[in-house]
Amino acid sequence: MQKITTFLWYDDQAGEAAAFYTSLFDDSRIVREQRYGDSGPGVPGSVMLVEFQLAGQRFLALNGGPQFTFNEAMSLSVDCESQEEVDRLWAALTENGGEEGPCGWLKDRYGVSWQIVPRRLEELIADPVPARAAAAMASMMAMKKIVIKELEDAAAAAG
Repeated sequence: MQKITTFLWYDDQAGEAAAFYTSLFDDSRIVREQRYGDSGPGVPGSVMLVEFQLAGQRFLALNGGPQFTFNEAMSLSVDCESQEEVDRLWAALTENGGEEGPCGWLKDRYGVSWQIVPRRLEELIADPVPARAAAAMASMMAMKKIVIKELEDAAAAAG
């Protein structure tokens, strides 16, 4: 059992969001659902809580009503091995009402913020040659979806 679990509050889309997220990542599944009973506060029989796993990590999603919404102060960061993975996740998470943000950040259709980060970015901004690291960082700052080739080209041009 995971000691700390991310808990996400939705108005009424917890089941839909969990099903969508689990379709995107390997080693992901819906673990269980709990439904509201006659005592409410939700509609009896509707989904109250969904426990799910993304890439082996446990999450809980609650249909708690419209009192709280997501914002960029909390995001889910995804370590991507390749440009293909970045492209696939970016496309899936921004479709149907998602919003692109700067520097690899986006909001999905449910309002959850994500950081889609290629592992190569970490390597480039940690380059021991300060000019190359700075060029990679400046390149990333001008992007929405991060493009590895553009980062590499910027670092290479800096020396």
